[in-house]
Amino acid sequence: MRRSLILLLSGIFLAACTPNTRAFDDGSYEAVAADVIVIRPLCFVATVVGSALFVVSAPVAAISGSTGKTADALVGRPGRATFTRPMGEFSTLGD
Repeated sequence: MRRSLILLLSGIFLAACTPNTRAFDDGSYEAVAADVIVIRPLCFVATVVGSALFVVSAPVAAISGSTGKTADALVGRPGRATFTRPMGEFSTLGD
């Protein structure tokens, strides 16, 4: 138990210290190919799952007055990443 906790905390520490690098530049052939094959389908799945989660969390969000923020976080951001982001541009994914 203690050993696994140490390994987990070490992994988190190492992941936090890793510099933010990209394998390829925005708009390159590799970036567009990776976007079409991997990123867009994952963003689409995130949009669908986020929509389902929003429907489930809508009553609580309405009571707390955070419907707009909840909708943007669960549906809006993944939707923009899927449908309005230029092909091969990954710099806007973190926004």
